Order: sequence, then C-alpha cells, then structure tokens
Amino acid sequence: MSVDESRKVTIAAIARLAGVSVPTVSRVINGRSDVSPQTRERVEELLTRHGYRRRPASMRTSSGLIDLVFNDLDSPWAVEIIRGVEDVAHAAGIGTVVSAIHRRTASAKQWLDNMRSRATEGVIFVISTLEPPLQAELRRLNIPVVIVDPAGVPPQEAPTIGATNWAGSLRATEHLIGLGHRRIGFIAGPPQLMCSRARLDGYRTALETAGLSFDDDLVFQGDFYHESGFTGGSRLLQLPEPPTAIFASSDQMALGVYEAVRRAGLRVPDDVSVVGFDDLPEVRWSSPPLTTIRQPLAEMGMVAARTVLRLAQREKIESPRIELATELVVRDSTAPPRA
Repeated sequence: MSVDESRKVTIAAIARLAGVSVPTVSRVINGRSDVSPQTRERVEELLTRHGYRRRPASMRTSSGLIDLVFNDLDSPWAVEIIRGVEDVAHAAGIGTVVSAIHRRTASAKQWLDNMRSRATEGVIFVISTLEPPLQAELRRLNIPVVIVDPAGVPPQEAPTIGATNWAGSLRATEHLIGLGHRRIGFIAGPPQLMCSRARLDGYRTALETAGLSFDDDLVFQGDFYHESGFTGGSRLLQLPEPPTAIFASSDQMALGVYEAVRRAGLRVPDDVSVVGFDDLPEVRWSSPPLTTIRQPLAEMGMVAARTVLRLAQREKIESPRIELATELVVRDSTAPPRA
C-alpha cells in the first residue's frame, strides 16, 4: 500500500473490519488500557495490515466522551437526567457532551457532524425518535446507542431506559379514589411518547378497577409543560360538573393546575386535590407541597450511562428494556373531597 493510500484508511473503516465501535479503535490507537487483549490484538493487526498511520502522541486526543442528546433543555426534568449521566461519566474518567436538537433535521445533522469528529464512546438519546437516516449512520459508525423514554418504537438493537409509568399512574389514581374522589380529571402528556400512553392507561385501569367509568371529558391533552397544565386545569374546572381532583402526568403541568385553581378562586386541596408525576426538587417547596409520583430521573441517567459504556466495551446487555420503580409521595396537595 502506498503512502497516499494509507492516509485514506479511517478509524471507521478499521472499526467495521474489526466488528467493534469507533471509540474502541480510538482507545487502542491512544494506548488506553480499557480494551480487552483479544480486541486490542485484532485491531492492532488490522491497523498494521492496512497501513494506518498514527499521529504523533502530542497530537492525539482521547475519545473519553458520552454524547447526551435531548430534543429540548428547558425543563428541570432534563437537569436530573444530566446529573445522573455525569455522575457515572465522572467516575469513569470521561466527559459528557450535552446537546439539544429541537426536533429539527438541520440541528440533528449538525450534531451528527460534530459527533463524528470527537469519536464518542456512545450516545444517549432522551425522549427522542431516531429517524432511519440517523439510525443507519450510527450503525455504520458502530456507535452504541441507548434511549431514555423513547418516542415511538425504538430501534430493536437499542436498549431503552424508563420507569414504571403505568404502575405509577395506577397508584396515583388509586390514591385519589381511596380518598373518596369519583370525578378525577387527567392531563396527559404528548401522545407520541410511550411514557405518556402508559400513564393514561394506568389512570384508565385504576378507574375501571374501582368501577368508575372513563370519561373523555375529564381528559385534557397536554405537553408536560406548565402552560398546558394551566390550560387543562382551567378547562376541567369550567365543566358543568368539574372534577374534585386532577392528576397531571408531570409535575410542571401540576404546578400549572395550581395556578388554574387559584385563578378560579379555589384552593388546593380544600376544593381540588392535585397529583403530579416526576417528583422534581421544586415541588416539595410548592404551596402546598405537591403529592406526586417519584420517577427516579437521576438513576435513569446513571443506568443509561452505565449501559452505553458497557456497549462500548462490547459487553452483553441482559435486558433490552430496563424499567425503574416509581413511588407515590404523599404531601399536602391531596385530601378527601368536600362533603
């Protein structure tokens, strides 16, 4: 092979031939110890056979990164996920690159171009739909992918991390029924998200199990943000027979419901009980402190990071779908309905 030809050999090409990820080849080139002897030998043999020319040590950069990709970063929910990922990354001695692609094709393409240049260990997508072209390119580059709370059906080869959304929603609704509420409003999250559909199903199941009919008029379609909680709460409270309790399927929407209750001249929980979902740090300081379903957001980030690092090491993942337990946290926003 000529010198000119050798310069055309890429890390991605060596990774494909070796059946490993690009970051694994990068670790071998950079002399890092976190590669099995068998893998290192195979990669070194291919590098030599194809005449790959290493850069001088002074010019090398370690991959040592996890990419964490959100659609948006305007939620305290995202902060908790980031905290969990960074805890694991820091312990492993690697960095975290956080990006938001805002559901735009151009932003996703720009992120992909940037990601190629830094030879990431793997990618964690949060509440995202992986479009086929993006899936194909990540697969071609042998970049490990993990998805937290996928939107739609995730790629078969990508592990997913979530929480027991159905069970949590069931428990929240049962709590309200147990207090004596019979008309319970529900503010749903984006319908394309699997977690949103699971929470709606849990609410419906709890009603039906208690012998209560599911009423479409008591369900409002929200988007997990404050404004939709306020709008949904306002509309539910304007019904001819308003609910005595409202279960908002995110804490931010629940706080929006608080404002709707206040503007209606009512009080939580004296006139309307409110339950949220997430247990964000701020809700324990709301007035009154919010009863909610605790979703282990930071732990979800930690598990996602551990999983993507294991995939980068070519380790086998026992389960492609991991669900972490949710928990009802009873505070002061729920009470029996007025007699």
